[in-house]
Amino acid sequence: MVRRYLASSSALVLLLSLIADPFAQGQDRFDLPPIRYSESIPNDPVASLQRRLAAGEVRLHRDPKFGYLPSLLKELNISPQSQVLVFSKTSLQIHKISPANPRALYFNDSVYVGYVPGSDILELAANDPQLGAVFYTLDGSGGEHELDRDPSSEVEESKTNTAPGVDDIKLVRDRDNCLSCHATTRTESVPGYLVRSIFPDRSGRPRTGASSFTTDYRSPWKQRWGGWYVTGTHGAMRHMGNTFAIDRSDPQKIDVDGGANLTELPTRVRTGLHLLPSSDLVALLVLEHQTRVHNLITRANYETRQAVALDEAMNQALERPAEYRSESTQRRIASAANALAEALLLIDEPKFEDAVSGTSGFREIFQTMGPVSSNGQSLRQLDLTERLFRYPLSF
Repeated sequence: MVRRYLASSSALVLLLSLIADPFAQGQDRFDLPPIRYSESIPNDPVASLQRRLAAGEVRLHRDPKFGYLPSLLKELNISPQSQVLVFSKTSLQIHKISPANPRALYFNDSVYVGYVPGSDILELAANDPQLGAVFYTLDGSGGEHELDRDPSSEVEESKTNTAPGVDDIKLVRDRDNCLSCHATTRTESVPGYLVRSIFPDRSGRPRTGASSFTTDYRSPWKQRWGGWYVTGTHGAMRHMGNTFAIDRSDPQKIDVDGGANLTELPTRVRTGLHLLPSSDLVALLVLEHQTRVHNLITRANYETRQAVALDEAMNQALERPAEYRSESTQRRIASAANALAEALLLIDEPKFEDAVSGTSGFREIFQTMGPVSSNGQSLRQLDLTERLFRYPLSF
């Protein structure tokens, strides 16, 4: 009787931890079993690169202008054509980001890299099969741009940067700071990614009193890309990109026509600060779809593991068969699985009113990445006339 009471008590403790407020922020609830986010060793592409760097199997080369960015993208197999630019002050390095000096994002199927000209760090996020989004910084990675260059120290910097070795850089996993924004209801309450759209003032700050949106493939075009640069054509459709909310009496008033169908970056963006002079519209569309799918994969993973762990504890306490699954567990898993299935099938994607095109060549590169069936079909083939993908199933 005592043993059964103790087992029931243990199950109750686990029960309370597993049904903790799903809308709470921070990492603490992910550090409980069965997830153990912080103490688990990640197995994502950045973690793999970190191990290869430590073993001396690979070496990042420093570009005099862009630091370690080009070499890092090459090692992670990320195309520079995936570049998109965000000028809103809504991320880690807000004091360095501005409409003249936007933050660049580069991505592939599993990794996202953030680069701010003039900064000494690169921000990375990688999708781990068990943990979801794992965040890193690469320190000492800055290049020599005119905005941060000190002529008096040019000789000394040249000496220290001539032949950097593994010890000259530091790839560090973040275990706390990033989750304050990247583990909330905006990311399906799991460590994940988000694309925000705001009404920015001329400095890139969110306009006080204005709305903001978390955008994905389901979002109306009129709510997308506030605080982002967008290069590409989209006909009569309108978005919030390339614009500012400058009327203090009406903080949500923007010139959507003035920001539409731009094929070049506005002249306010300082030239030569980024790998490409573009913020590709098609890359933005793929990014929004991919971030939601990544978050829902992680949510399905977490929900299933937590529900099964709870059942296993209760089965032991109540002396039920170990494989027993309660109706509540089945409903919990089905709910997360159904949400993921809907995202994979692009349910609720609004129909395009006009054809869409980008400017960086991202479309062509993305479509060649495969895999391709024997009859030449691929889930990476894009439509861009009525919807994003030719076949309504996520790659």
